[in-house]
Amino acid sequence: MKFLKMSSAVLLFAAALATPRASACTNATMTGVWGYEVGSAVGQFKLDGAGNLTGSQTVSQNGTIVTQTYTGTYSVKTNCTGSITLHFTNGKTAHVNFVLDEANRGVQIIETDTGTLAEGPGLAEGTVTCGLTGVKHTFAALLLGKITTKGPIAYVAQVILDGTGKVSGAGTFNVNGTIVPAASFTGTYTENAACTGTMRITPTGLSTLNFDLVVVNSGKEILLVETDTGTVVAGNMQQ
Repeated sequence: MKFLKMSSAVLLFAAALATPRASACTNATMTGVWGYEVGSAVGQFKLDGAGNLTGSQTVSQNGTIVTQTYTGTYSVKTNCTGSITLHFTNGKTAHVNFVLDEANRGVQIIETDTGTLAEGPGLAEGTVTCGLTGVKHTFAALLLGKITTKGPIAYVAQVILDGTGKVSGAGTFNVNGTIVPAASFTGTYTENAACTGTMRITPTGLSTLNFDLVVVNSGKEILLVETDTGTVVAGNMQQ
C-alpha cells in the first residue's frame, strides 16, 4: 500500500514537470506590424522585438483630423503587461500602458498622460494578406464618439464588403439621442498593401461618412476613425 502511494506521488510529480508552463513575456513577444484604436486615433506601429517601434496614425483632435508619425520605445514585463513611449515629429510625447491578450497577439491600451482620457484595443496584423480584396466579408460594426455641432453619436451596423471595393449594409444610428433604426447604406472602400485604407458610406437620411481604416487579425477585424471635420468618432468591425 505504501509503495502504491509513493508510486502515485512520483507519477503526479512527473506529470507536473511534464506539463508545459506559460512562457514569460519579453520585448520579443511583440514583433511585426500591429494596428490599434485608442481614443479617437487609429494607426499602426512596427515593433522590432527589441524595444523600439515606429508608426503613424490618423487622429481627430476635437474635430480636426490630422495624420501623425512617430518613433518610440516599448517594454514588456514577464507578466505580459508593459508600457510604450511615443515621440511625435511635432515634438510631443505620449505614454501608454498595456496588457497583452488573445494569446499575446492582442493588447488593451490606456494613455497615462495627465489630462487625457483615451483607451482601446490593438491587434497584430497577422502573417497572411490583409484579406479584404477578392473575397466577400460580412462585419459587425460599432463606432462611438461625437459630432461637435450635434453631440454624442453611436453606430451599430452590419457592413458587407464585396471584395471589389463596394460597401452595403444597414444599422441603427443614434445621433444625440435621436434613433435612426434600420438605416441602409451603400458606399465604397479601398485597401492597400500596408493593410490600411479608406471607407465612404452614405446612410439613408444622413450625410456621407468617411473613414480611415487599418485591417488587423489577418482580415478578421478592422479599426476605423471618422475623418469628417467636426467629428470625434472611432470604433471597430469584426467578422
